[in-house]
Amino acid sequence: MTSQHTSQHPREPQRRDAWLYAFTIFVSAFLLFQVQPIIAKMILPWFGGTSAVWSTCMLFFQMTLLLGYLYAHWLHELPGKRQAMVHTALLVVSLALLPIIPNPSWKPKDANDPLLLILGLLSVTIGLPYMILSTTSPLLQSWYARRAGSVPYRLFALSNLASMLALLSYPILIEPNLSVKMQSYVWSAGYIGFAFSCIAAAWLAAKAPVAAASEGFVADRGPAPSAGMRAIWIGLAACASTLLLAVTTFLTQDVAAIPFLWVLPLSVYLLSFIICFESPRLYNRGVYFPLLLAALGCFAYFLWPKSMKVHMGPTITLLAISLFICCMVCHGELARLKPHPRRLTGYYVMISVGGAIGGLFVGLIAPNIFNAYYEFPIGLAVCGGLAILLLIRDGVKPVFRFALVAGLLAYVITLGVITKNTVTGYRAIVRNFYGELRVQDEGTPEDIDQDRKLLHGRINHGIQMLDPQYRRTPVAYFCAESGIGHVMRSRPAGAHWKVGILGLGAGALAPYGQPGDTFRIYEINPLVLDLAKSEFTYLKDTPAKVEVALGDGRLILEREPSQQFDLLVMDAFSGDSVPVHLITLEAFQTYFRHLKRGGMLAVNISNRYLGLEPVMERAAAHFHKQSLAFDYTAGDEDFLCNSSGWALLLDHDQPLAESLRTGRVLKPHNGFRMWTDDFSNMFSILK
Repeated sequence: MTSQHTSQHPREPQRRDAWLYAFTIFVSAFLLFQVQPIIAKMILPWFGGTSAVWSTCMLFFQMTLLLGYLYAHWLHELPGKRQAMVHTALLVVSLALLPIIPNPSWKPKDANDPLLLILGLLSVTIGLPYMILSTTSPLLQSWYARRAGSVPYRLFALSNLASMLALLSYPILIEPNLSVKMQSYVWSAGYIGFAFSCIAAAWLAAKAPVAAASEGFVADRGPAPSAGMRAIWIGLAACASTLLLAVTTFLTQDVAAIPFLWVLPLSVYLLSFIICFESPRLYNRGVYFPLLLAALGCFAYFLWPKSMKVHMGPTITLLAISLFICCMVCHGELARLKPHPRRLTGYYVMISVGGAIGGLFVGLIAPNIFNAYYEFPIGLAVCGGLAILLLIRDGVKPVFRFALVAGLLAYVITLGVITKNTVTGYRAIVRNFYGELRVQDEGTPEDIDQDRKLLHGRINHGIQMLDPQYRRTPVAYFCAESGIGHVMRSRPAGAHWKVGILGLGAGALAPYGQPGDTFRIYEINPLVLDLAKSEFTYLKDTPAKVEVALGDGRLILEREPSQQFDLLVMDAFSGDSVPVHLITLEAFQTYFRHLKRGGMLAVNISNRYLGLEPVMERAAAHFHKQSLAFDYTAGDEDFLCNSSGWALLLDHDQPLAESLRTGRVLKPHNGFRMWTDDFSNMFSILK
């Protein structure tokens, strides 16, 4: 009996050992993906609130993941006890970096491309903890496989399940209930617990003997994967990564750079991983390849410049479903082509190489070599091409090969036509870290309503009429009937105003300037200033003195002495939304410091998706100001005005000029919590 017990014991780790592996992998994956929105939200206000911050963070995460997988692959070749010693030492060192709170010294001091600055900040703040977390899943799976002699791919699925739970819980549970600083403290406490669990797992694996049944498993690695197979692994992973980031950019440039719109595509991406590696039978080519055709067609429709406008809910839903189908094909094929478990660390390295390539392409290469978002159609074409390549590789009948290749060629041509249309007919198209800008003329010289638009993505960021009689007329969201028009008409006769403006756009507020006025404009994107000077005439036509300060408006205002503005206008937008860091308690405190006694703060709250009135009312109440809302709905024949919404914050004892008495007093919203740099909740203001 004793002999029998001894011979069976090494065949499988004890149940408590398996639970330790599973627990450690689950916690590490949860922390790995929970820290992504936490750290991104922390640094988003420092870099203009643009969606490119998330793309840069994703680039960092993917590159660090690759570094972690390479480390795991290297460590895996060392003797068991040495593995435990090295990994324990790294874990202990990483604890010294807690809590994960970025140093304010990393805030940018100019308007240069901040990509390298963001990468450096992330490396110093979370680099080592993130790398160690990324190594946990492949390391513990390899340790488990060596001891148990069994396939550990379910542990991979478990890690992806934890990752998705981490992402979904953030906008629903974490962000609405915890300040950013508290999030960092809670995360850091969880990391300490993980570190001790991982150390225990490392030494358990080092001390326990390899089971006899596992010796053959360890020795028999199966045939080495060919270079072609490795290329396919990399290609599939890179394609999924590219589409993930391209869809995220597409959403955030037209809506808002908010965690929910970061988290949803990434959750869809991870869900496909979970399904394909936990239940590979759920991936069926006969189902998903036809669905892939529909998904690729759906993406092409939304990329078409003249596509019908769809409401936010259906748009997000259709894009998420299409992304899920594409990722299911990529990850399903990856799961079908997985190697012998003994080679899994190298397999994971190839997957992470592909992810890093996708991140580098979208986050670093594309903004610097393309003037438009070409990476999205390129990713779609590669996805279709890989699917057809795999079908041909697996011996699809020759009669179908021609049809498949012809279909792919037709799709690529369609994407080419769509892409050409997105860059045709514009006076200028430029792109940098902050996004794509286009200048477009609409109408003919014979039309009285011919205009010139500045577009960021698909969002209008400024219009100028081209007819000489209207060229110096403020239009669109700034017309005489808009809220800001009412404010500008409220100035006393003969008064010279000093006006601060956050967000230049086309310079459409400049026509309100009068001789003796000073307009000081804060603009984060140098390309906006270039286009405002070269393509629009507002800045040179105004009789007011114009000063332009390049950089994030709030950061510059924080460093400047009080400007004693008569009026400060907050008109900065990222996509279709005001960057959150410009409407927090700390931001308003900065604004009011720069107003002279009796000065006013006007905020453009025009938005299709978000209702910003509660944010304005809470800010006004906190600083003992009165708050007015001005709504204007443009008629079909009103070519000088767009429908708009403005909020005005001013002192209670300030008498209202006649033009301001039409404003609607903002009412308190029960239970709405004041936004701060430490807390904001976009879900609470969704329309």
